[in-house]
Amino acid sequence: MKAAYYSKFQGPVTIENLSDPSPIEGSVVLKVEATGVCRSDWHGWMGHDADIELPHVPGHELAGTVLETGKGVSHFKKGDRVTVPFVSGCGKCAQCASGNQQVCDYQFQPGFTHWGSFAEYVNIHYAETNLVHLPEEISFETAAGLGCRFITSYRAVVHQGKVSGGQWVAVHGCGGVGLSAIMIAQAMGAQVIAIDIDDQKLAFAKMIGAHHTINASKTEVIEAVKELSKGGVYLSIDALGSKVTCFNSVANLRKLGKHIQVGLLAGDDYLPQIPMHLVVANELEIIGSHGMQAHAYPEMMEMIRSEKLQPAKLIGKLISLEEGTALLPKMNEFQGIGVQVINQF
Repeated sequence: MKAAYYSKFQGPVTIENLSDPSPIEGSVVLKVEATGVCRSDWHGWMGHDADIELPHVPGHELAGTVLETGKGVSHFKKGDRVTVPFVSGCGKCAQCASGNQQVCDYQFQPGFTHWGSFAEYVNIHYAETNLVHLPEEISFETAAGLGCRFITSYRAVVHQGKVSGGQWVAVHGCGGVGLSAIMIAQAMGAQVIAIDIDDQKLAFAKMIGAHHTINASKTEVIEAVKELSKGGVYLSIDALGSKVTCFNSVANLRKLGKHIQVGLLAGDDYLPQIPMHLVVANELEIIGSHGMQAHAYPEMMEMIRSEKLQPAKLIGKLISLEEGTALLPKMNEFQGIGVQVINQF
């Protein structure tokens, strides 16, 4: 199979012809129809993820067609259109038994624990627990954009943040995660403030649902958020993952507010400062959000089918595997708007 491949962290990413995968018990092999290019893939290439063993094929946001099934797989067959959470649960550990496959003790992550979807084919383990049938109304490209950024934002806003109509929400960072969170929070009836340093991204954020925007390079963020929301937001999301955005996200909360950390903190941002005096005095909550379980997909899928959510609007550009391979090492400096999706192999 044709695949993107690297044998050294921060080294060259090349297109190679590798052996086709074969299903094992409980797994399926998918023909990859579309896969997103995500900053998390860049973190993996940088060496920030201890699960990655070299050599490696990246890619974790995917949708495809079932090509082969392994022993024990009965709910999926050749030709089925499917997608999968980027964190897949084993189905047997205590976390999975409680319905929390997104923090499985033995999780399978394409593109991290195993070879991923920057390839013509990918082997998906624990298929019965994690594969999601894809409705005909939802394209492979749209589904690929769901795989990491959108589902993580959905869980952050709806399940972890428990946002409701009329509440103020701040989203720090207008990349794929942030734009997804903005769209979802607006669909849930929240008043959304988008924060970024790029006016073009802020204009796009407003187009998809942000009620107010703040350019952090021109305005003091915490004061501006508190002024707009008349005292602070109920829910604040760090969708970027930096010391500055994390601090601001906590500090711009109103009393009893919730900070959700979605953006990965790595490198120099690994240990951010937290205004803990505010956390204590104002009884703030600090919550992580890491993917979403396959069993939680139906409610989100229904919102997409009814067009209450329109993640297709977040697709910035459709590209080839070669273009995605060239883009991967540059994702930390990528200035484009929306999600880049590979659909040409």
